[in-house]
Amino acid sequence: MSIPFTIALDDGEVIRGEVRVPAGTTPVSAVVVVHGFKGFRRWGFFPHSCDALASDGHAVVSFDFSLNGIGPDGESFTRLEAFERNTLSREVNELLRVLHEVRSGNLGLEPPRRIGVLGHSRGGGIAVLASREDAVRRPGGDAALHPGGHSGQAGPDALVTWAAVARFGTWSEELKAEWRRNGRIHVPNSRTGQQLPLGRGLLDDFETNRERLDVEGAARELANFDVPWLIVHGEDDPTVSEADARQLAGAHPGATLELVPGAGHTFGARHPFEGSGPELDRVLDSTRRHFRRHLSRDG
Repeated sequence: MSIPFTIALDDGEVIRGEVRVPAGTTPVSAVVVVHGFKGFRRWGFFPHSCDALASDGHAVVSFDFSLNGIGPDGESFTRLEAFERNTLSREVNELLRVLHEVRSGNLGLEPPRRIGVLGHSRGGGIAVLASREDAVRRPGGDAALHPGGHSGQAGPDALVTWAAVARFGTWSEELKAEWRRNGRIHVPNSRTGQQLPLGRGLLDDFETNRERLDVEGAARELANFDVPWLIVHGEDDPTVSEADARQLAGAHPGATLELVPGAGHTFGARHPFEGSGPELDRVLDSTRRHFRRHLSRDG
């Protein structure tokens, strides 16, 4: 069963999503799924992956960031003016808001005992940043009060990242100069042929909030908390280098690193989805085991 939801934001924008609930059960755990740059909750492998996670007994929450550019049909980039206004800090804030709504039982769910987060690509980096802030903000999450870490009370109960970025802000000085001069740059969407605008606000946000948006630093800080983390990355990823996965694992020695031979950025999946192959099957199997282990035990 799938339950649609909307979360109204203070600026008039809306987060749209859906919750998959395993039939005939009242789930005690939830997994929040985070799409990446130029992504959306109905892209390619997301519905298939959400169905697989729900079959393990989790409530699965997938959503679109409010300014990801997707229109009311949930699949088409018709809101380019919204895409242009998006920022990294906004995405962190929106993921934190979704986590709050899940914990509060405001999405048609009973408040779960445990919550996992799964993020892909840029969404993986956002998941790391939000998980760090969630761990620090929640009761028991002050690292200064828990110098040995492992408070057991703060942050998500499990984290998985697929092909996650280890850092933001890798733009060249020439590109940043053009960005400031013109107020925007454009990036191609190879699937649709569209030129998608990025407003200067994205650059300004990163430069103003470098510390908050430091993914590697957040990974290092997460090591102080009891958040089991599985890092999955394709060895042949042309979009986000395998080196990013190694960098994240190096920052968080307690994380588990799984490199998938021959796999690219989306583990063989396309949009529209044409079915799962061996690479995606392997990634999903590892992800499901991780969440079963850390979310399904008795509370």
